[in-house]
Order: sequence, then structure tokens, then C-alpha cells
Amino acid sequence: MLKFTCCDAVGQFSGQVQAQVLRGIQRGYEKECLRVDANGALAKTGHPKALGSKLTHPWITTDYAEAQLEFITPPSTDPAFVLQFMRDLHRFTAAQLGSETMWASSMPCLLGTDADIALADYGSSHQARFKAAYREGLGLRYGRQMQTISGVHYNWSLPEDFWSALHRCCESRDSLQGFASERYFGLIRNFLRYGWLIPYLFGASPAICQSFLRGAKSDLQELVPGTFYGPYATSLRMSDMGYQNRAQANLNVSFNSLAEYTEALESAIRTPDPFYTQLGVRQGAHWSQLNASLLQIENEFYAAMRPKRIARERPAKALRLHGVQYLEMRLFDLNPMVDIGITPEQSSFADALLLMCLFRDSPPITSREQGENSENKRRVVTRGRQPDLQLLVHNREQALRPLAHELFDDMAPFAAMLDSAYGGVRYTETMALLRQRIDQPELTPSAQVLDAAREHGGFFKFALAASRQHQMALQSQPLDAPTRAHFEATAQKSLQDQRQLEAAVQGSFEDFVAAYYA
Repeated sequence: MLKFTCCDAVGQFSGQVQAQVLRGIQRGYEKECLRVDANGALAKTGHPKALGSKLTHPWITTDYAEAQLEFITPPSTDPAFVLQFMRDLHRFTAAQLGSETMWASSMPCLLGTDADIALADYGSSHQARFKAAYREGLGLRYGRQMQTISGVHYNWSLPEDFWSALHRCCESRDSLQGFASERYFGLIRNFLRYGWLIPYLFGASPAICQSFLRGAKSDLQELVPGTFYGPYATSLRMSDMGYQNRAQANLNVSFNSLAEYTEALESAIRTPDPFYTQLGVRQGAHWSQLNASLLQIENEFYAAMRPKRIARERPAKALRLHGVQYLEMRLFDLNPMVDIGITPEQSSFADALLLMCLFRDSPPITSREQGENSENKRRVVTRGRQPDLQLLVHNREQALRPLAHELFDDMAPFAAMLDSAYGGVRYTETMALLRQRIDQPELTPSAQVLDAAREHGGFFKFALAASRQHQMALQSQPLDAPTRAHFEATAQKSLQDQRQLEAAVQGSFEDFVAAYYA
């Protein structure tokens, strides 16, 4: 049964007036995907100039590799707007790719060796060199292959009116920003407890190409020649063979408070690691990593959810000085069954889950519970659809399905609050639809992807066919003239902005890096 943290949240916020503050929730997406050639291999071409500068463009950039596109929607209070904007970004990009396509899956294929994966090139400015050195360091530390795995991040924040109302409700003596930051961290802790629901419901990477293993041994089974899979896997992207970092297992970054979190990150970017020191930081003018510390920068820390703030300062310093502005949830796979990789129900579910996590009692996470949470996520991503799967709850095994139903029961009042705020029954209906996946795992995207891989004769063949189909669908929906002109103008302006940055370079790159860590 749901326990509230300070006041009868549903009673206080379910009224029409209070529920309206939920209309101020800001949402946004960041989506990565690979450009591939006509044969499905990683594109060797540079970032298309028609898309603008990947350094300064506000919406279209690259993540790790030159061929790894990243689309960023501006935040909006309208859930439909961010999805439509993401679709428009895909439609605009599809028109610029020629024979290339956007790879539909989180897990790549036909990558070749690490040397074949070109790092993103951002130009000659200090900012560009910083980004390039950071990426080269990631490849040096963890391998370039891991960095080409793609995902979807969901950015989410509550409006000041909401925080003011809850601040009064809880009769808090903290400052409004301090109160909001504390509650955001409570939300994160609960998300670490219950976030396994995301890969169960939306995981879409149950299979990988044999080439991704590069000869390494695994517990996966052969689906067809060239494809390996977990029979009950939901998100191999989030498993040990995917976008994970065992090297960070001993960092002990705590989410029990903002102070503990930022202190741990500050320590990590200043504590040398013997192995990274041995790798070397620079040879002459060439930087192979930004430093030899446990983390080069705070963003190198991998987490299912991160507190964020837009500021001029480094992330940890900005959080310490100004508090949490929004959250970045990082567990969504690309859904290869849809053309933009994201479905509307993902946002609706995330909204209800995050509100439940916010209001539910959230004690500090002990070392024991941290291990328990990690083990639960591991079980769900590797065998979440297993009929008799058990999860750990306070050192005891409990069946996944009753636990999932319990969480859906606890989310129901928050779905109703959101329906009250926006009008209609979209949230309640979405929750009812998704609840069916608990007892019918064949309805999950991971099960559907496996079925499609079997039908197509392998994961690679399915993903390539899906990528081509999505490309054709997007190209058949050209943007209207004003939207296309706006995107073209934004691309041109980004190129001009990059040229201005490069012309304005002052001082040495060494001083620029030192100033970042000051």
C-alpha cells in the first residue's frame, strides 16, 4: 500500500484547482540513433552539412560517434508537442540522408572494429576539442562499441506552482528550491527501486547481432545463425553486455541527498585512477582523455536517472549552487516497431510513475538495498518475461507479476490526477492498456521484436527492414514549407555560430580545460 511522505497527496492534489498545476509539467526527449549505409553498416560519411553544426544546433547533434545522431526536443508542457517535434526532426533528417537510413534499434550491427568507429568531430574551437577529447577518453576506457548503443532519455520537471503548493502542504521550513531538490532526490531513490517496470513494459532489445559479441562468451542462445538472444530478455541494452560500466561499480555515488551526490561526483573527477593514468592523458597537442581521474566529467557517470540543471557551471557545481531543475530518465530503448522509436504511452506511463515515486515514502538507500535494486534490474532486463520470475524485496523473493500489479494500483490515483488536470481519460486508459502486459508478456515490445526477428530470419534482417520502412514512411511525409524553412534556417544559423566560436578562440586549450575543473 502506498505511503505518502508528508501529507495526503491525493486528497490535496486531486481537486480540479490543485490538479491544474500538473499542466505545468515540462517534458522533453533526447533520442540517439545510428546512421547506416544501404547495407546496414555504420555510415562512414560525415554528419550531413544540411543538418547544421552538431556543436551548436539546438535540436540535431551527434552523441558519441560521427554517425550517431542525437535529436533533442525543446521542453514543453504539451505532451503531444514533444512527440510531434521529434517526428518533424526525423522527417527533416530523413530528407537529407540520401541512401542512408536511421537504424531502428538500440543495439547496433555490422560495426567492425573500434578503429572503424569514427568519433564525432565538432570543429576546432576549445568547446569542440573538449567534446572530442572526452569522447576519445570514453573509447579508451570502455571501448567505442559500447558507446554506439542508442537509447531514449525522458526529461521531466514539475512547475514552481506545484512546488509552492506542496511546500505549503508539507509545512516545510526549507527554502522552496531546497525543498524541491530534496523531493526530487526522493523521487530518484524510488525510481531506482521501481524503475524495473520501464524495461519490462518498454524494453525492445532482447536480441543482438553475433558481430556485437566479437567472439566473447555469453549466456545468450542462438535464435538463427548470426542472431543471439535471451529467451525472456527485455533490454539487453541495459544488461552487462550493453550500455553499462562495471568500472564504475565502486564509485559509491549516493542519491540519499544532493550533498552526498555532488560530493561523490566532485571526488570522482579529481581522484586519479592508476589504470587511466597509465593510459596517458595527452601526447603533445593531442589529448586522448580529459584527465586520468575515475571520471573525466560528471556526465561519464552512468545512472538510470540523473538530476540536472542548465547552467554555465559544471553539472555537480551547478546542482550544489542552484539545486535540481529537472530529471533525466535514461531507461527507454528505441522501439524498432515505430518510425521515431517512441510511442505516446511511454510519456503517459512515465508521468504517472514519476509522480508516484515523488509522493511515495522514500527512505535512504542502504548498501544492501542498492545491491537489491541492481539485482532486480538485472533480472528484469535479462529475463523479465520469464513466467515465474522472482524479484528481491527486503531480502525475500517475491513474484514479479503481483509486484507489478501493486505498483499499477499505487499509480492509479496519479493517473486520475493527470486526467483531471488535462481533461479526458488518456492516462487512465493508457495504464489499463499497459497493465495487460504484466500477465500477457507477449504484448511487450521485447516479445514482438523477437517474433519479428524470427519472421525475418534474424535480428539484423529485421532491424534493417524496419529501418528502411521507417525511412520511406518519413520521406513520404514531407514537412510543410514554413516548418522546413525554419529547420533550414536553424541549421544555417548553427553553422554560422560554429564559425564565430572558432574565430573567437582565445588562450590555450590547456587553460580552457583547467578552467572547467576550477
